[in-house]
Amino acid sequence: MDLSIVIPLFNEEESLPELEAWIRKVAQGEGYTYEIIMVDDGSKDGSWAMIERLASQNPNVRGMKFRRNYGKSAALNVGFHAARGRVVITMDADLQDSPDEIPGLYHMITVDGFDMVSGWKKKRLDPVLSKNLPSKFYNWTARRMTGIKLHDFNCGLKAYKNSVVKSIEVYGEMHRYIPVLAKWAGFKKIGEKVVQHQERKYGVTKFGMERFIRGPLDLMSVIFISKFSKRPMHFFGAWGIAFFLLGFIILAYLSIAKLAYQEYGIADRPLFYFGILTLIMGTQLFVTGFLAELVSRNAHDRNAYLVEKEV
Repeated sequence: MDLSIVIPLFNEEESLPELEAWIRKVAQGEGYTYEIIMVDDGSKDGSWAMIERLASQNPNVRGMKFRRNYGKSAALNVGFHAARGRVVITMDADLQDSPDEIPGLYHMITVDGFDMVSGWKKKRLDPVLSKNLPSKFYNWTARRMTGIKLHDFNCGLKAYKNSVVKSIEVYGEMHRYIPVLAKWAGFKKIGEKVVQHQERKYGVTKFGMERFIRGPLDLMSVIFISKFSKRPMHFFGAWGIAFFLLGFIILAYLSIAKLAYQEYGIADRPLFYFGILTLIMGTQLFVTGFLAELVSRNAHDRNAYLVEKEV
């Protein structure tokens, strides 16, 4: 199969028929063998009934439904596992991502040899204060901290080699930083394509103000995980040893000074309590690293999402 199109959705009943027809028109026009995988992330409207209807009309449409809302990352992860196409393309279900971009993305993967291509909504039609400026700041920060030269990490329109999506695990809110996960998995040829951004035609946005808090936290998480998930002792252990040695040196100095001069009590000096504090912190960090090593070696799959229905 040439193409798998993974579409995570939540309460997008009105846009699904138009989106499916648009994708079908593009795919048939290019002669692709394709599948459309719609993952219903616990919608409360008639989205699942619409997916069932579209699947009955078009055998290339597949649908999966969660029992409750798990989030976009969970929906993408399930879609990635189900994808059978040589190229996997993700897009949002709100019609703000144009299916007309599919041939260009497909060409960059199959002909130009990119492992992954991220869309860049260079001209955004979102509100400036609530989306555009925060997005620019987060993308600038992500570029500086990860070394990946992308302008729009969170663009829903992306293309991947099948081997990429089978090699990464998207969980929590990590869909914003899939390029970082791909690079960490060893896929270093990551490209970018300017794509058209369209105004939302139906419904309302599903992302609130909490993304301003989750964005930076997710970035710190993915950077830490990408560097230390398989070797947490390298991080916690190093800092633990440093703090422990600092505390030990401070207490040794105070003890020698007490024995040599006997002019003051150790407990009368603030430095004594600082030495005790660093000694305790060092021990705790070292133990944390040890426990993290045990957890990382025995962790089960974190994506045990229940797919309630499938067509």
